[in-house]
Amino acid sequence: QVQLVESGGGLVQAGGSLTLSCAASRRIDSYMGWYRQAPGKQRELVARINSGGSTNYVTSVKGRFTISRDDAKNTVYLQMNGLKPEDTAVYYCYATLGAISSWGQGTQVTVSS
Repeated sequence: QVQLVESGGGLVQAGGSLTLSCAASRRIDSYMGWYRQAPGKQRELVARINSGGSTNYVTSVKGRFTISRDDAKNTVYLQMNGLKPEDTAVYYCYATLGAISSWGQGTQVTVSS
């Protein structure tokens, strides 16, 4: 099991930027990433990155969000630029260890129009 601690959420105007961080309690040699869940909607994968640096993004954030990781710090980041009101959601960090996924507590991102 791994503990994940997120930070960096908040309130921002449309067009603004935020950076989310997620620190893991141990090294993750597999995928780390971010999901989000907006009110009344299903949780969706926003972005993920594997230990080799390969990334995947949901179409709606391509070109605006960048995921990265610092394995020396066991930390994954999500740089979010050009934020839109539809990006408003609770963002959850996750990490996989074998067949087990661990989740952070979630951090609120609110984008005002």
